[in-house]
Amino acid sequence: MSVGLGDVRAAAARLAGVAHRTPVLRSRTLDRLAGTEVHLKAENFQRTGAFKFRGAYHAVSRLDPAQRAKGIAAYSSGNHAQAVALAAREFGTTAVILMPADTPASKQAATAGYGAEIVTYDRYTGDRVALGAALAAERGLTLIPPYEHPHVIAGQGTAALELLERAGELDALLTPVGGGGLMAGCATAAKALHPAIRTIGVEPTDGDDTRRSLAAGQRVAVPVPTTIADGQAADIPGELTFSINRRLLDEVVLVTDDEIMQAMRFAFERLRIVLEPSGATGIAALLAGRVRPLPRRTGVILSGGNIDAVRFTELLTPAFAVG
Repeated sequence: MSVGLGDVRAAAARLAGVAHRTPVLRSRTLDRLAGTEVHLKAENFQRTGAFKFRGAYHAVSRLDPAQRAKGIAAYSSGNHAQAVALAAREFGTTAVILMPADTPASKQAATAGYGAEIVTYDRYTGDRVALGAALAAERGLTLIPPYEHPHVIAGQGTAALELLERAGELDALLTPVGGGGLMAGCATAAKALHPAIRTIGVEPTDGDDTRRSLAAGQRVAVPVPTTIADGQAADIPGELTFSINRRLLDEVVLVTDDEIMQAMRFAFERLRIVLEPSGATGIAALLAGRVRPLPRRTGVILSGGNIDAVRFTELLTPAFAVG
């Protein structure tokens, strides 16, 4: 199963008038600190608060109506859960979501608020892929995984498509990497439009499964990450996403939890936006000087802003202030 620029453009056509065409933000202060002209694709303003709505809605839209009417199943730590729940509601069907028991309460509440039924499991002992497949089979539902699906990947790629349409040709594109679906879709679009662009993935230091996998030339599993970037807490890249990223992803850089918190604080104080930890990793990589050599014009996907006020306040303490 492959994904090309035509698939991303077809997804964009289906998402037109449904998904938000999110803004591209600029900051002279960020440009100065990072040493590059930065264009921020603010997916924290997307429906459900993250890029995931793009892929979920596109995948649900491609189902046969009779199949769709039987209901949708998904597994997710939060953002894909909300996206599938809303997409199912938009099409007048139901969703059952398998979520880790320790998913932030705000994400569970939002998922339930969109009308989904939630089934929980222990992310440290349970296999969500096997559990999700069993749940879907038992109830006769169609399973839409968070990244291992060509229609999901094509939908996610529309974020980069829009960014490049707005910002023009870029020298580099920074994208958070968890399971790899956002990176695979964005790299597919970006490399097709501008083959010389550097595609740079950003992972938390304690969840560097994609970096290790690229170095090894095959998928490598790591212990389940313990990082504040819960949206990137994957222990192994997806099979389909890795088959794309090993061809199109130029490099992966790592950021610490402290650097992610500094980036969240910077985004709040200087850009006046709220980012969840995973959504801030691209800014963190630039502020920490992880991108070398520096590109002249850089695009960054801010993947989401789903974080509750209590957790956000805990992370943005003065001890982590940007100097």
